[in-house]
Amino acid sequence: MENMGTTYGSAHTRLRRLVARAFTPRRVEAMRATIKKSVASLLEDLAGSPPGAIVDLKSRYAHPLAAEVIFELIGVPAEARQTILRGGEAQVDTTMTEEEEAASIGLVLQEMAALVAAKRRTPADDLTSDLIGAQDGEDGSGLEDGELIGTLLFLLGTGTEPVTNLVTNSILALLANPGQRQLIDAGQASWQDAIEETLRMDAPVAHMPFRFAVEDVQLGDVTIPAGDPVLVNFAAMGRDPAIHGATAGSFDIARPDKKHLAFGHGMYVCLGMRLGLLETGTAVPALFERFPDLALAVGVEEVKPQNTFIMNGRSELPVLLSATQQ
Repeated sequence: MENMGTTYGSAHTRLRRLVARAFTPRRVEAMRATIKKSVASLLEDLAGSPPGAIVDLKSRYAHPLAAEVIFELIGVPAEARQTILRGGEAQVDTTMTEEEEAASIGLVLQEMAALVAAKRRTPADDLTSDLIGAQDGEDGSGLEDGELIGTLLFLLGTGTEPVTNLVTNSILALLANPGQRQLIDAGQASWQDAIEETLRMDAPVAHMPFRFAVEDVQLGDVTIPAGDPVLVNFAAMGRDPAIHGATAGSFDIARPDKKHLAFGHGMYVCLGMRLGLLETGTAVPALFERFPDLALAVGVEEVKPQNTFIMNGRSELPVLLSATQQ
């Protein structure tokens, strides 16, 4: 696929410029009402769980929120959403066979091609329509169909799984470290502090596989020859003792330096950063306000990781909505 994740140099700059022109702060802010509505609906659904039932917050809260928001932003019709979700999971699940992955992604490409064709016929107030209409100021050319489909799939992938993980990881960190939650209740730290510390300690994306050196690259005493694959790690820097000291492996929302690379850096910083922070900053406080006695249903060590080395999340997050149910 041709998108910002598979291009380099001027090609990457061109695609990023076109996407940034459509993915504006105004459009992100316009999603606030959608996010609040989705959060309220999901919390109401959780509240209807039988007393004492173990609830998986990833599948019933974090994931449906992230999926609904990005689908609304892009303008994906309801009947295509489940197929596209399965295709997104196929791109990050490193346990799937090649045949399973190819079949799933093939269906997604068909759905996305149909979406683009429909938006060309009938534009709407959504990101897909904006991208179709986006024009490159230098040569007047817009996105080609292959670039458009690849870009939409890239945005869907980066707008669903990472946000799901950030919401899930933030909730888990606060449940596993109740003293940190007390700092928020006492006004000694903020929800934003908790989210930033989660990004440092437990970045939602661990690796970007694979980049390939287009020329020899010198890093200190190491030369990466042109053509060699490179596995870029986003998560390690947040736990580097050389940067964060001896407590780098501890979750501490009061630490003054929460520097991380969870959203990338410089010209490659994630365009969806504002949206992801808006979703998480809405979902996490609302959950704890609705269920102040929220508690893990299992030990922290029993919360299993995802089946992927690309993402950094949990396969599920089992909780009790009230500690009195334990």
